[in-house]
Amino acid sequence: MTLFAAIDDEIRDARDRARRRDQLTRQRATLLTQIEEVRGMLADLERQLAKEDRDVAKLEQGGFAAFLAGLTGDKEERLARERAEAAAARQRVTGQRTRLEWLAGDLRTTDQALAELGNPHQELEVLLARKERMLVESGDPRGRELADIAARLANVSADLREHQEAQQAGAAAGQAVGYVLRHLSGARGASTWDMFSSGGFADMVEHGHLRQADEAAWHAQGALDRFSRELADIGVVAAPRLPKVDTRWFADVFFDNIITDAIKHQRIARTAEAVREVAEWVAAMVAQVSVRCGELTRQQDSLARRREEVLSS
Repeated sequence: MTLFAAIDDEIRDARDRARRRDQLTRQRATLLTQIEEVRGMLADLERQLAKEDRDVAKLEQGGFAAFLAGLTGDKEERLARERAEAAAARQRVTGQRTRLEWLAGDLRTTDQALAELGNPHQELEVLLARKERMLVESGDPRGRELADIAARLANVSADLREHQEAQQAGAAAGQAVGYVLRHLSGARGASTWDMFSSGGFADMVEHGHLRQADEAAWHAQGALDRFSRELADIGVVAAPRLPKVDTRWFADVFFDNIITDAIKHQRIARTAEAVREVAEWVAAMVAQVSVRCGELTRQQDSLARRREEVLSS
């Protein structure tokens, strides 16, 4: 019996239970989806059954529908047809209710099995860590490789965490800049309308969008600053800046004409274009960071697999 025979048996048992837990977890997700679908179908069928029962009741109780059916001489035939349709609908409802009970029973069984399994993934990690220490302390050649893997895993995991933080900050910045751009687009549309209508309402809409764009720009710049700091953590130096949103409207009050409207329209268009360039830059940077996140995730998974292979050998 080798030095590691006992712990190897524990590792194999924990790994088998971890795989079983993964299988049951997937089954549980499928069951929840099926239960949701059946509940939706059952609700529709119950509404259909209620309608069929109302139709039968109207004919049986001698209401207006029964009166019309009596005039045409087909009351009994129509009543029989409505009863048959109601019976068919009731059968479908019963079938789906039974199916829902079966699914609910399967879900209870699955939940019970999951509860009995406990947390084998955590147990497996504890066992692997214990064997790793045993190998390192025993002077086994595998211990040196494990120490190297552990150091590389720590570096890759830290690098991945920093890239994920940058990715999240970039997504938030992109959303904030997009909000500015939407308001500028609204102002640009109102400005176009204003050039041809010279209406006070168009001015009001336009300046409302500009004020909102200006307020949103301050929040967006803060998000861009946070993105810059996260990028600096992964070695990227950048300082994106949004253009100032010009909310001046004295010209609209004192010189409201086609010339000032055209100048104002061009000013809004230039600002929107500058903001769009920032939005495109953010999107490109987030895409680059996402690619790197994928590469680091694959490295992390590869190192984790190699660690487990060494510990399982």
